[in-house]
Amino acid sequence: MATVRRVRRIIRKIDPWTVLKTGAVVFAVAAIAIVLGVIIGWSIIVRAGIPDAITELLVQVTLLEPGDNPFANTEQFTRFVVFGALVWWAVTTGFAVLLAVIYNLTSDVVGGLEVVVLEESLNPPESYLPEPEEQHEPSEEIEPVFYGTSDDVYADEPTEETEPVRR
Repeated sequence: MATVRRVRRIIRKIDPWTVLKTGAVVFAVAAIAIVLGVIIGWSIIVRAGIPDAITELLVQVTLLEPGDNPFANTEQFTRFVVFGALVWWAVTTGFAVLLAVIYNLTSDVVGGLEVVVLEESLNPPESYLPEPEEQHEPSEEIEPVFYGTSDDVYADEPTEETEPVRR
């Protein structure tokens, strides 16, 4: 049976270098996911013919000249998405580090963030421990075995005291 106890922890400092490393990795993975999602979504939209329908509508409304196709350059769109993801990655990583520094400055004044955590322990509480059984004395006496010589000095025996070495 696990016992649960409440533990109060106070978060006083957040290491900005750790936030930079962790944020860079997390936001890089998120940027890659965003780029892949936008490219896959764009290819689905192009295959469905939605950009061509929008272009035809804009030509009919006379907002575009016949023959203009604003959605024709998919390579430029992909470059824009990748560049936007890189800028987003750099800005969010820098912003996370800035927030960590601001938190450290304010926690010096305020004292930090107090969090109450529940810790589980597999050790049963003292009230549930069984009473120790009575120990029986051995019926025959066992002789101790001595493996050393008579000149051996053991840690619990007093020895001659020497003066400390001065440096």
